[in-house]
Amino acid sequence: MDQTNQQYDDVMADCRSVFIKKMKDYSTAWRILRSSSITDQIYIKARRIRNIEETGVSKIEEDILSEFIGIVNYAIMGIIQLELGPSESDSDESKMLELYNSCFQKAKSLMEAKNHDYSEAWRNMRLSSYTDLILMKLKRTKQIEDNQGKTIASEGIDANYLDMINYAVFALIKIKNES
Repeated sequence: MDQTNQQYDDVMADCRSVFIKKMKDYSTAWRILRSSSITDQIYIKARRIRNIEETGVSKIEEDILSEFIGIVNYAIMGIIQLELGPSESDSDESKMLELYNSCFQKAKSLMEAKNHDYSEAWRNMRLSSYTDLILMKLKRTKQIEDNQGKTIASEGIDANYLDMINYAVFALIKIKNES
């Protein structure tokens, strides 16, 4: 479990670095997005990953690694947007980074609890399974969004975003340690 925590922290640092760099380039323009638009951005990335997995062909420069980082970062943005709501004004970048770190820590705590119960089963899964699980979580999230956030027996949108973060982090750990 110590190895997983260290690897998770390493991926977290990589994702945070990309988030900070993009915030320098674009400020907090993403704050204008509604939750459903963020869900669709994650969907685009997950579908691209699946297409590359199935065809072995990529016609643009970004690799699967950067797409999984994008999924992590968009899912965190989604959680922030659920909390704050969309805004057309730029937001304080240090506050956004603070919220980003808080969301990532929440995802890590969830991973630690589930990882304990499932005995690191994720390590024996195929990379393609993480893609499929993210796509399934996206279908669930879209359905909840279409129902205006109401559920009868299921967790909400935020829980699905947290799971997407963790599946993408597991994929990133596998990619980084198998290359």
